[in-house]
Amino acid sequence: MKLYAALLLAFLSLTSLHASDVLNRFINHPSLRTATISLLIKDMQTGKVVAEHRSGQAAIPASTMKVVTTATALEMLGPEYRYETLVSYDGQLRADGTLDGNLYITGSGDPTLGSSKMGDNQFLSKWASAIQEAGIKRINGNIIGDDSCFDNEGSNPKWTWDDIGNYYAPGIWGIAYKDNTVAVTFHSGAIGTTPAIIATNPQVPGMTINNQLQSTKVNSDKAFFYGSPKSMERAVRGEIPANRPAFVVRAELPNPALLLAQDLEAVLINRGIETTGLAMDIDMYQNGRLLAPLNRTTIYSHLSVPLREIIKEANQKSNNFYTEQIFKTLSRDKNRAATNKRSIAIVQQYWRSKGLDTSELFMEDGSGLSPANAVSARFLTELMQYMYQKSSYKDEFFNSLAVAGKVGTLAGLMKNSHLDGKMIGKSGTISRVRSYTGYLTNQNREWVFAVIVNNPATNSWQTLRIIEDFLKEVSK
Repeated sequence: MKLYAALLLAFLSLTSLHASDVLNRFINHPSLRTATISLLIKDMQTGKVVAEHRSGQAAIPASTMKVVTTATALEMLGPEYRYETLVSYDGQLRADGTLDGNLYITGSGDPTLGSSKMGDNQFLSKWASAIQEAGIKRINGNIIGDDSCFDNEGSNPKWTWDDIGNYYAPGIWGIAYKDNTVAVTFHSGAIGTTPAIIATNPQVPGMTINNQLQSTKVNSDKAFFYGSPKSMERAVRGEIPANRPAFVVRAELPNPALLLAQDLEAVLINRGIETTGLAMDIDMYQNGRLLAPLNRTTIYSHLSVPLREIIKEANQKSNNFYTEQIFKTLSRDKNRAATNKRSIAIVQQYWRSKGLDTSELFMEDGSGLSPANAVSARFLTELMQYMYQKSSYKDEFFNSLAVAGKVGTLAGLMKNSHLDGKMIGKSGTISRVRSYTGYLTNQNREWVFAVIVNNPATNSWQTLRIIEDFLKEVSK
């Protein structure tokens, strides 16, 4: 027994020396000489710190912030939570099938309506059938997309100007539709010419694009869309490859609630249901009106897929749009209109109640897109450890994460190494930021970790390889 204890102590001492040596090489790497690094790796079986460097120092996390949002949503809403979108009407429905009133689509923030990622792509047909079954044959009123469950901020003010207006940073509204995205197809000609817009999908009535693009020698999308929330006037600047017959750039959909109302109107007209009013969003309807609260009669309740499926898209694919819709949802039920500030307060309060030090969490959005976010490696590690060891929803959270060498944003990492399929977690990348958090397993040992690197003296891909090599070595 004494011999076993002595051998175990010797093994642990060698392991500690190995980890210390690997850590020193990492933090003193010439390419990281300019970097801010926050790092923590813990053995989940013993609780022992394996490697640590400024773990309490907050740094920009990029998309590793998504685990904070999705973990909070799972804990507070539960994995079976479903968004509910209501189709209803006000006014009077006459015996002849004439509705003297408005038809409403009341959103709850569901990111999956018309989404290319998941959900029922025949939902508008089902809504129209329910309207017909309710006996409505003619609408003497408007079709209104009511997105008032969220505030009217749309784009987060802490996002950068060259992100706002693009598909990966769309407005976040109480009604989301078609991933809040428009695919704009360009035909580019010779270098130095302006590409022509040949198609948009979906077609958005009233949307104009001030095209200032250039065809150049670039070989990838270097175009950026600009525009204020819900504005139909957009500008596109930057570069796309020359001499391409069809090159797609994705932009923000300006007003999802309006387009959804317009699309429902088109389906109803096709079914022979006449409308005398307009399709509009709730802001357009209320503009200039002093409205008393109205009673609405529900015709149809549309439910989303469960939250466990939605967070899988958010985490594995690092979907900013899905994550931000989830994030704002956190404050929806407790307030008349959900806001970013209220959601931040709810996240802070929840993890503080679980004993985490939220003074090391500076949160400005749910997705990590804002460079104003900051969080420590210690906070991320403790949150990940909580979800693995204490959460009732460990399996749902664990299954939502990317897998090194296999699935999601980690699919290109750790190929043909001992961590291929054995590193599970979340990556984060924005300008001058690389970060990772998750779990490592090797030979019946388990670690929880977070590594955040800001402002390295090398490019993003080289930084990735340095972090990858570090994690391989420290987990041997």
